[in-house]
Amino acid sequence: MTDNGAVSFSEATVRIQPDDDNIWPEASEGFVLTPAVEAFVDRALMYLRAGYPVHFSGPAGTGKTTLALHVASKLSRPVMLIHGDDEFGSSDLVGNDHGYRRSRLVDNFIHSVLKTEEEMKTLWVDNRLTTACKHGYTLIYDEFTRSRPEANNPLLSILGERILNLPKLRRSGEGYLEVHPEFRGIFTSNPEEYVGVHKTQDALLDRLITIQLGHYDRETEVQVTMAKSGLPRPDAETIVDIVRELRGIGVDNHRPTIRAAIAIARILAHGKGRARGDDPVFRGICGDVLDTDTAKVTRAGESLMPRKVDEVIRRVSGRRLRRPGGRGAGSGPARED
Repeated sequence: MTDNGAVSFSEATVRIQPDDDNIWPEASEGFVLTPAVEAFVDRALMYLRAGYPVHFSGPAGTGKTTLALHVASKLSRPVMLIHGDDEFGSSDLVGNDHGYRRSRLVDNFIHSVLKTEEEMKTLWVDNRLTTACKHGYTLIYDEFTRSRPEANNPLLSILGERILNLPKLRRSGEGYLEVHPEFRGIFTSNPEEYVGVHKTQDALLDRLITIQLGHYDRETEVQVTMAKSGLPRPDAETIVDIVRELRGIGVDNHRPTIRAAIAIARILAHGKGRARGDDPVFRGICGDVLDTDTAKVTRAGESLMPRKVDEVIRRVSGRRLRRPGGRGAGSGPARED
């Protein structure tokens, strides 16, 4: 945390308010805004400013949370951040009774008569969704499909009729809350086949505008890797090309993600190393970071991924060395795919 209360959060910067539950996202110097990323940001902002909630859907490691925080920073409103959880119930979103308030009235107006009245009321405490609806904050509900579908039911009336239904408060005449006109919602989710992800109700998805995110183009991944590690472009390109080529092997083409490229690059930069195929240290880092079980490529029950990783490292490094001017000649043309 810096002196002004700012902290780094998943490649973004947020400012935490003392004694408060909301955050203020701020533009981060390390956020890479290539044309591909800018197109997603512009579309999301257009939907949000028109009053529609946005849903970033895609595999892990594609920067959904980072993008959500960046988009939220453009709305210039405080943010309520919620992470999906299988243990959630609706009360974890909207609030619940917590404790009691007891009051006692003693009436001794007439000297010879003593009247005592006692009343006990439950205390209602808002949770983050209710607070965001009440004050017009931006809600970021990260990985919302990790919560059970019934826990997310309060969102239906919020996003549809702009009314928050609070049945436990009906006895006090406060059973409904009109949603603040500045309230906006940004949701993220992983594919349904991921472990721990629930299939959400169609009625909720119908209220969201879903933007499908995949892996970014090569240029974006190179720039992100450079920004997060400080490595020179030729080394970042080598690492990204290795990661991208390995995605095409086996049955799980979502992995390895850009996170693997960033990890390799940061470790390499810390050790003042270079991305050279003939360097056993570099090959060892790649073998450790790149999940060797990702692709499930086996022969006679034995994983072939360590061999595949080594082959890809040598092939990608060899291509770079064969370019005119060799390793030090720069990056060459970027492949957009």
